This record gives sequence, structure tokens and C-alpha cells, in this order.
Amino acid sequence: QVQLVESGGGLVQAGGSLRLSCAASGRTFSRYAMGWFRQTPGKEREFVAAVSRSIGTTYSPDYADSVKGRFTISRDNAKNAVYLQMNSLKPEDTAVYYCAAKMENYGLKYIHLADYDYWGQGTQVTVSS
Repeated sequence: QVQLVESGGGLVQAGGSLRLSCAASGRTFSRYAMGWFRQTPGKEREFVAAVSRSIGTTYSPDYADSVKGRFTISRDNAKNAVYLQMNSLKPEDTAVYYCAAKMENYGLKYIHLADYDYWGQGTQVTVSS
């Protein structure tokens, strides 16, 4: 089992940047595929970015079309952490951002909520215009 704690959210002006962090407990973090999702009031939680479990020292990312070229997901297995670097932020990026984890063996990336087994409590990101 793994526990996830997000941090790094806040208020930023449009065009600015934020870096979200997700700290994971446990000793098998490298075996988890990780994802970032976001949710605004009245809407379903939506996929933002995902990264595969590590195969050796490599991993591969995937992104929602709405954030491609602006957001970057990365992981640091030595620190049991996954990050979401968000640049060129827009007001429509305002949401609660959630980190998610799924233990798996194939090096795949997962973009659906139901794929994930563990979730953090979320961190608020607000982008002002």
C-alpha cells in the first residue's frame, strides 16, 4: 500500500509557473505507474499527465492534449516523488490537482481514473487572469 501527499499548489497569475510535488510512502515506489488528475466543482476528475513505472532508469510520460507543451511530469525514485511542472498557466488550469498511483509490471501509462488504486488528498491551483 502507498500513501500520497501532494504539495506545491497556490495562486499564480496567468502565464506563470508552478511545480507540484507528490510524495509517496513505501519502498517500492519505482514499481508504481503515476498520474496527475484535476477536478473543478461540478465536473468530473480529468486526466492531466501520467508516467510509467521505471524500467531501469527510464520511464515514459503521457499528457492530456490541453496541457501538452506546457506541463512536464517527472519522477525521482530516490526521493519517492513525482512532480508536475506547470508553465504558461491559464485560468482554465484552475482546479484541485490529485496525484494517483498504480502498481504494475508492464511499463504502461494509465490515463483513466479507474486504473488507479491510490489517491492523494489534492492541492488547489488557482490561476488568475
